Amino acid sequence: MPAVLVQDEYALSGRLSLAASGRADFHNVYGAFFDPRVSMLVRPNRQLSLRLSAGTGYAVPVPFTERTEEVGLSRVLPLGALEPERARSASFDLGWSRGGLELNGTLFASSVRHALQTRDSMAQPGRVEIVNADEPTKTSGAELIIRYSHRILHMIGTYTYLSTSESDPAGAGRREVPLTPRHEAELAAIWESESRGRIGAELSYTGSQSLEDNPYRTVGASYMELGILGEARIGEVHIFFNAENLTDVRQTHYDPLLLPAQAVDGRWTTDVWAPLEGRVFNAGVRLEF
Repeated sequence: MPAVLVQDEYALSGRLSLAASGRADFHNVYGAFFDPRVSMLVRPNRQLSLRLSAGTGYAVPVPFTERTEEVGLSRVLPLGALEPERARSASFDLGWSRGGLELNGTLFASSVRHALQTRDSMAQPGRVEIVNADEPTKTSGAELIIRYSHRILHMIGTYTYLSTSESDPAGAGRREVPLTPRHEAELAAIWESESRGRIGAELSYTGSQSLEDNPYRTVGASYMELGILGEARIGEVHIFFNAENLTDVRQTHYDPLLLPAQAVDGRWTTDVWAPLEGRVFNAGVRLEF
């Protein structure tokens, strides 16, 4: 599959620049593809930057999906006459900084035509087939990142919102894309001194998410995880301690992992939508020479 890529960037002024690229791929089975991408960057002042981007992409059909990795290729039927996936995407980014405070925000959206989906074969029970979705898979959302630094204190907060929908492979209509939380957030803070060590904490939140082929529930519960870390430096010796998931969130606290009976495609367990290990502690000593 030979390809040609051309790209260029042009500064219209000190505050406005354009970037464009075009890639042509020549596939021996699926033919030729051309995917352009255009981006415009605006800097009204030293603290603020705005970027608008849009482009397209593609992916040829392959039998490797999340589900086929679980059930194994021996249960997957040979690929039929499938169309390549074709994607269109656009995003708007905002960046602002002043002193020790930095803010980055993004709005984004994408649409994928002929998205590959797996479903149970009606003609051959116990086998899985890969098909093109009848309708586009659509994703839109926003992401916010805030960073703050002041001397030995560093903090970062993130929030992501996702709205996803796809053609329902089991019937008519659309559904939310499984295992995709609509809301995710994280807050972390660390006090760090090169000569003495560091101590920090991290709190994360994962919102509810749609589940697929789960006999116990159709929507996963939201949960929060708390972690801490510490490191003391004594000369060339570093003593560290980490604790993860102090809230002891486990999927088995909500439902069993084992299915009541083996699934048609051979699986014995449900999909993983929450931590499996519970609390995790580790400590150690690191030496510098």
